[in-house]
Amino acid sequence: MSATPEFTLKHIVFWKLKEHAEGADKASNALQMKAMLDGCAGIVPGMLKFEVAIAQPGLEATYDVVLNSEFTSQAALDAYQIHPTHVAIKPFFGAVREARQCMDYLS
Repeated sequence: MSATPEFTLKHIVFWKLKEHAEGADKASNALQMKAMLDGCAGIVPGMLKFEVAIAQPGLEATYDVVLNSEFTSQAALDAYQIHPTHVAIKPFFGAVREARQCMDYLS
């Protein structure tokens, strides 16, 4: 059994998408973003949680896509940030997003 870390580093990111970008509408791009992010789950040691969700009609949301993730350390988050799988999706995200918000905190 592995030891429980003294803390977890939470990394939460929200994206608001453009109505149309990269030849597709917001809903299609949100699905594409989710699929790309889902491909990043488990890519580095120390990733404890990696959940991606798309805003759903009828529920309150001011952003379109959210990533809720947890890491054992800053080093684990840093490894995720520079991992080639993660780096490869950034150009698409930059092209389709209108706004991005991020918050990292210890819990």
